[in-house]
Amino acid sequence: MERPAWAPRSIDISVPSVSRIYDYYLGGSHNFEVDREAARKAMEFMPGLPKVMQANRAFMRRAVRFAADAGITQFLDIGSGIPTFGNVHEVAQAVRPEAHVVYVDHDPVAVAHSESVLAGNEGAGVVAADLRKPQEILASPEVQRLIDLNRPVALLLVAILHFVEDADDPYGAVDELRDALAPGSLLLLTHASYEGIPLPAERADGAVDVYKDIRNPLIMRSREEIARFFEGYDMVEPGLVSPPHWRPDTAPEDEDPYAFSGFAGVGRKA
Repeated sequence: MERPAWAPRSIDISVPSVSRIYDYYLGGSHNFEVDREAARKAMEFMPGLPKVMQANRAFMRRAVRFAADAGITQFLDIGSGIPTFGNVHEVAQAVRPEAHVVYVDHDPVAVAHSESVLAGNEGAGVVAADLRKPQEILASPEVQRLIDLNRPVALLLVAILHFVEDADDPYGAVDELRDALAPGSLLLLTHASYEGIPLPAERADGAVDVYKDIRNPLIMRSREEIARFFEGYDMVEPGLVSPPHWRPDTAPEDEDPYAFSGFAGVGRKA
């Protein structure tokens, strides 16, 4: 297997990665045959997976614009993945050129590619770290340099928490991050769920099993379980809804049925 120039030496390109599969769904070029194979296998059960990812990205862009319009100039994007069109720093800095953005991911390809995309951008940085270790993220030099935790921050947890199993205490990690943030900070979150998928759960389970097979289990949580991540936040209107229903730019009824899979919401720390 040919190793492309952009692939860090340290990675095993025979093992699929969640962020490279996501990149493939979004039409990116930073993925390997092993990632495309896993993606195609999942799409045999849920052909609309690329639409799900696109709806997540579209929500993220609207929510970042909302945060920037509300006066927030600091963004911490955990589980940021491989940069693709319409990244957080592009959206935020278009509204507020002075905005600071820190991307966090534990995938070496995502980190390496983020570094190259951000070269020369003084207001943005990337950290190789894991959501399950919030203190490592908060103590990292890039967060220390770019984020002032005494001022409001927009914390993005977009399409990441469903890869954290209950045994790894996702609620504890989210609480720790919340406690580090100033009042007025925002939590921007999306999460996979069986609710909203235009398929019987048994069919969707086939796609879930593909992630289990590549040792990145996809944890489908209920609306109530996802709402628990917002403890300590006041929900911003319209609350926890399917991605196309969160402050849409265009008529939700024009969306692909798969776009309504899972939940998206924004909370403001009191």
